Amino acid sequence: MVYATILVTLENSESDQVILRHIRPLAKLAGSKLLLMHVADGFVARHQELLDLHDSEEIAGDRLYLETECAKLRAEGFEAQAVLERGEPAEQILRVAQEEKCELIAMATHGHGAMADFILGSVAHEVRHRTSLPLLLVRDPRVGREP
Repeated sequence: MVYATILVTLENSESDQVILRHIRPLAKLAGSKLLLMHVADGFVARHQELLDLHDSEEIAGDRLYLETECAKLRAEGFEAQAVLERGEPAEQILRVAQEEKCELIAMATHGHGAMADFILGSVAHEVRHRTSLPLLLVRDPRVGREP
């Protein structure tokens, strides 16, 4: 399988390094373009256009974070692009994956467990049930599982 374009979802958290460590060798082997994506889903982000607001500190920080991670990957020889979206994370991930004709979606997961996923929801769970694309899901080993 050739993965010309890989969508890598990032949360702007330490868990991002887990998926980035796993995706580098695969992207290098396949010669893949990496789309680093973050979805800002706070109230201001979701309503920014409707309320005609300027970028919040959160959005500006997310944009800087994505560009910094892309610059690191480019310095290592990867083709990398930042994609910052606003709204419902699963919806935006699925939309961008389709629009950009991605062949793989890569995500870090937290391994909350069934009860926490039921209460908190799980973006990875929703994405995996709504896409026909291959998924690379890597659990952050630092985040404990509930019994």
